[in-house]
Amino acid sequence: MAAPSPVAGDGALRRTLSFRDLVVYGLLFIAPMAPVGVFGTLSAKAHGAIALVYLVATAAMAFTAYSYAQMVRVAPRAGSVYTYARVALGEGPGFVAGWMAMLDYALIPAVAYLFSGIALHALVPAVPQWVWTAIAVVVTTGLNLWGVRAAALAGFLVLAMELAVLAVFVVSAAVALAQDGPRRGWLSPLTGEGGFAPGAVLGAVSVAVLSYLGFDAIAAFAEESAGGSGKVARAVGTCLAVAGVLFAVQSYLAALLAPMSPAALAAHPAAQGAAFYDTVDAATGRWLHDLVAASKAIGAAFAALAGQAAAGRLLFAMARDRRLPSLLAKVDRGSGVPRRAVLSSALVTLIAAVWAARRDDGLDRLVSVVDIGALVAFGLLHVSVIAWFGVRGRGERVGLVRHVVVPLLGLAVVIAVIVEASPAAQRVGGVWLVAGLGVLAVQRAVARRAA
Repeated sequence: MAAPSPVAGDGALRRTLSFRDLVVYGLLFIAPMAPVGVFGTLSAKAHGAIALVYLVATAAMAFTAYSYAQMVRVAPRAGSVYTYARVALGEGPGFVAGWMAMLDYALIPAVAYLFSGIALHALVPAVPQWVWTAIAVVVTTGLNLWGVRAAALAGFLVLAMELAVLAVFVVSAAVALAQDGPRRGWLSPLTGEGGFAPGAVLGAVSVAVLSYLGFDAIAAFAEESAGGSGKVARAVGTCLAVAGVLFAVQSYLAALLAPMSPAALAAHPAAQGAAFYDTVDAATGRWLHDLVAASKAIGAAFAALAGQAAAGRLLFAMARDRRLPSLLAKVDRGSGVPRRAVLSSALVTLIAAVWAARRDDGLDRLVSVVDIGALVAFGLLHVSVIAWFGVRGRGERVGLVRHVVVPLLGLAVVIAVIVEASPAAQRVGGVWLVAGLGVLAVQRAVARRAA
C-alpha cells in the first residue's frame, strides 16, 4: 500500500530527530523511576519477588517491541499502530487501532500531569493542586509547540536529572547495605519470601507491564527520524532494555531495604502507595525522600510532554488519512509541528487532568482505566505482523516462525493483561470501542453516498 499523500498545502513533518532524541522520548514517557509508585503493590502481589517481576515483564514486553520493530520498517510513518494496522489489516481495523490508542494518549498524559500537580502541591501547599496541574500542561504544551527538537532537548535535560537522582538512590542504597546489611535475604527480590510462587509473580507481571507502555511513543515519530526506520526500530529495543535494567536494579535494592515485609504490605494496602518513600526514609533519611519527590514531580510533567507529542502525531496521521477532521493535518511551517493536533490533544488532556485534580477520587478514577486503549492497540499490532508477514507471505520462509510465533506470544501477553484489568477499565474500553465502531459506520455510510 502506498503512503498516503498529505493534504495539499499542509507541509510535512521534518526529519530532525536523532537516535538519542528517540530514546529520550521513549524513556521520558516510561519514566526511569516508574516503579516508585507501584513498588508496594507489586511487592505484596509477588510475595517480595519484585525484581523478578520486572525481569519477566521486560521479557514479556520484548514481544511487543519486536512487533513494533517489524512494522515500523513496513510503514515508517506517523501514526504508529494506527498506520501499521491500516496497512496490514485494512481501513477498518486501522481506524479501530487509532481510536483505541487515542484513549490511551488522552489518559496517560492526564495521569502524569496529575502526579506532577500532586507532588508540586505537596512541596508548595499554598498553590492548589489543580493550578499546579494546569501549569504543567501549559508549560509542556508550549515546549511541544516550539518544535520537536526543542522539546527533545528539554526532555534530555530532564531525563538526565532523573537518571542522576536514580544514581544517587542506587549509591545511597549500596552504602546503607554495606553498613547495615539487608533486612531480608539477598536473593529474596528474585525468589520471594516463604517460597517461590509462580502464580503470584505472573499476577504481578500483569500490573508491571503497564510501566512500559511509553516505549511505543517512539514509533509515533518515525516520519521525523533522521536515520530512517532502522534507527526507530533500534531505539524501541534500546529503550525497553534500558528501562528494564533500571526498573530491576532499583526494585531489587528497595526490596532489600524495605522496612515492611511483603506480607505486611499485603495486610495493609493503605501503606503500599508510600512503600518506596518509606524505604528511602528508613535507609537514607528525609533528604533523599524530598529529592525523589521533586524528581518525580518534574519527570511526570515531561513524561506527559512525550505522550502529548505522540498523541499529536496520531491525530495528525488520522486526519491526513481523512479519518479525523482534515484541519488537524495542518503542519506549522515555522516549527514543523502539527500545531492544531497537538493543541487538540493538550485541550483534552487538560480537561481530564484538571477535572481529576479537583476531585478527591480523581486519581483513582483515572488510574483504574488508563491503559486499556493501549492494550487493545498492542493486540492489533501483533495481529498486523501476523497478517503482513505470515498470512500474506511477505516474510521469507525462514522468518515465518518469528513472524507468527513471536507476535502470537505477544498477543497472549496482551490478552492476559486485559483479562486482569479492572472492571472499570474493561467497561470504559468497551464503551469507547462501541463509540469508535459507530463513528466508523457513519464514515462508511457517508463514503458510500458520496460514491
